[in-house]
Amino acid sequence: MSLRNDHLELDVLPETGASVLNLRAASGRPVLRAVDPADVKSSSQCASFSLVPFSNRVRDARFTFAGQVHQLRVTTADGLTQHGDVRNRPWQVVVAGDEKLSFTFDSRQFTDLNWPWAFGASMEYRLDGAALEMTLALTNLDTTDMPAGLGLHPYFVRRRDGTDPQVSFGAALIYDMDGRSLPLEAARAVHPDEDFRTPRPVGERSIDQVYAGWDGAARLDWGTRALQLRADPVFSHMVAFTAPDGSLALEPVSHATDALNLAPKGVPGVDLRVLAPGETLSGAVRLSLEGDW
Repeated sequence: MSLRNDHLELDVLPETGASVLNLRAASGRPVLRAVDPADVKSSSQCASFSLVPFSNRVRDARFTFAGQVHQLRVTTADGLTQHGDVRNRPWQVVVAGDEKLSFTFDSRQFTDLNWPWAFGASMEYRLDGAALEMTLALTNLDTTDMPAGLGLHPYFVRRRDGTDPQVSFGAALIYDMDGRSLPLEAARAVHPDEDFRTPRPVGERSIDQVYAGWDGAARLDWGTRALQLRADPVFSHMVAFTAPDGSLALEPVSHATDALNLAPKGVPGVDLRVLAPGETLSGAVRLSLEGDW
């Protein structure tokens, strides 16, 4: 399914998590990483996908909530589960208009969901001039409280015409990570080489970090053109990841990686939410083009 206007072209795969297949400027220039549909075997090959009902990794696929231990299925080679369980499942089309696409997901339609609670989700994509707005929501459909989180996992093109962009985002805190990219303790102040509050190119560095205290803004600037990201306050954390294909994932997320285990230990600032039955967590992320696209 697609949306088009005078500035942007968006392609979405409802059957694969309502993930973004491609986002391009009207000129054809990729905004997110360019994806060949023939290469897509899962959302991992898409340009962006949704993280629900939690974001990123869970240590040993296990956590404790309200005094009960919950064991999830392991989904990674290093013994974790990651990225929730909606990104490779079919979503229902609700609205297919000229400027808006809307999708819903109901976990009760699946018997093999990797999560102990029933939940619903919705995703809306809307074109507004030279901007794409993505609104993600998560609702507790169960009869008891549910730990909750959400996020988006977009991959941005970095080098255009041989130029690495100046990257900036307003986050003053970062987590020290173990060998499986899991935070070890509360976030600390960024060191100078980790600080992107002043624009700098990523260069040849490999990054896989979780930032906290994020102000909801990020920017990639190539000089003649730029891409601005703005996220609602619910997205208090950002994951920065240099992908093997050369793209840069800047992931707005509502909690720290492994917050399901960090929060019960009393680690401050990880922002795990708890939704009462019927309660909804939601937020929007806006991508805006500036300059010559």
